Amino acid sequence: METVTSNYEKMKQSMSKVFLQYPQEKMIEKFSLEADRDYLYLWFFGRKYRISRSTGIVQWSEDLFQTAQEADYNEAMTIYDVLCNAKDTCHLSHEFVNINTFTTVKTGTLNLGSGFFQNTADFFNGKTKELEKACQRLSGQKQKGGDVAYQLDMFPFLPVTIRFWEADEEFPASLQILADKNTPDYMHYETLMFALSHLFERLKEEVSHEKR
Repeated sequence: METVTSNYEKMKQSMSKVFLQYPQEKMIEKFSLEADRDYLYLWFFGRKYRISRSTGIVQWSEDLFQTAQEADYNEAMTIYDVLCNAKDTCHLSHEFVNINTFTTVKTGTLNLGSGFFQNTADFFNGKTKELEKACQRLSGQKQKGGDVAYQLDMFPFLPVTIRFWEADEEFPASLQILADKNTPDYMHYETLMFALSHLFERLKEEVSHEKR
């Protein structure tokens, strides 16, 4: 039976080839990446990834690559965009802003009123202890504010902060993401959606694991 390749998979395969057109030594220097003859390595939300220097394929592992799994669309596209398209002058401002402010440039899925946030907040409602442990498993650093608040490294050079509030009699559960003001210098606006989609899935997986 012939395997049908999704448009997402086709785009990911296309970007793996585009990645090979960019100077890898420049990426290594810009982001202080670990590298050897075959791979570039970087951490993405507490998990180690490698990018093949010959094929551009992105894989992740939790056992020092004794076993490896190919990254999905959101993971791979975030990594490709940052490594290939971050501005040469990208640097942290060390000023965190609500990512909703980025919609002044472009409206879309990251708007806080969208289901993208509310569905995730509803999932975490009643699970604050599990969410705390999930953030800790992703090497998060506890912060002030909200019922749960942690700073997480999207990459070692680019942090984000997640804040969560439980529902009460007047308001539904809510979720807030803060990012460095200069985050758009590291990735396109749409890519931030990919990265956060991946983060929310990781946290949901960890919370579900804690509930079992």
